[in-house]
Amino acid sequence: MKSKLQSPFSTRQYMVSQDFEIYYYNDQNLSKVDLHTHDYYEFYFFLEGDISIQIGKDVFPIKYGDILLVPPKVSHRPIIHSQDTPYRRFIFWISQEYCNFLLQLSPDYLYLMQYVQTSKNYIFHNDKITFHTVQSKILRLLEEMHGKRFARNTQISLCVNDLILCLNRLVYERNNTDAQKEELDLYQQITLYIEDHLDEDLSLETLAKEFYVSKYHIAHVFKEKLGMSIHQYITKKRLALCREAILGKDSITEIYQTFGFGDYSSFYRAFKKEYGISPKDYRDMQMVKYD
Repeated sequence: MKSKLQSPFSTRQYMVSQDFEIYYYNDQNLSKVDLHTHDYYEFYFFLEGDISIQIGKDVFPIKYGDILLVPPKVSHRPIIHSQDTPYRRFIFWISQEYCNFLLQLSPDYLYLMQYVQTSKNYIFHNDKITFHTVQSKILRLLEEMHGKRFARNTQISLCVNDLILCLNRLVYERNNTDAQKEELDLYQQITLYIEDHLDEDLSLETLAKEFYVSKYHIAHVFKEKLGMSIHQYITKKRLALCREAILGKDSITEIYQTFGFGDYSSFYRAFKKEYGISPKDYRDMQMVKYD
């Protein structure tokens, strides 16, 4: 993770900003945290550490990729079991006032908040693929907030809204899987399936068996919709996730294997063709840029 994006841990439990705040914390010697509440929504994206989370009277073990949402006035705290492993996480605070602003734009922005408050389900487990997609949006937001590019504030607002909408869509689609499939056409169903299975075999033969259509029909649909082959589409999706993951702590070997590339040589060729630079050189360049 880029060190420039890291924030020193603060015990402050109130917002300075009127709308939202986001932090990347990486700590190893934190003292005990008492139960506390906020008057804003707290999103918690867990990366690493030997901890559990207490919400109300319940204690939940958490693992890499878990996303938590703690609503206002709900007591919570991390319980640190060991200091041996760094405690890494993203923390995203969003005010009730900003939520009301988003509600005026569309109720879609607040599906997740309303669902958590009524269901009392605070934790959402994710596989590596899904979490890397969310993490890429968080990193983009952090980069804008730490940068000084033209139209910075406008881009930050777009990134925040995109992140919130992504999280809402993620939970909604999990809660409405059957209804969603009935409403989508074949192309949409296949793209969603690809998103969820980028670490698996996605050959035309596999997709044809999954959707009970011929592989030639699938190939034709993708060529017609996107102007590229389904193989090109899948490769671009995998490469985009690899590019974001390269900025984290995983080795390049772990990354290309996680996202469905069978060997390093094919990954190397595809990455360099897509981005004009080798995976290692890209990681080194980004580390120098942000350190």
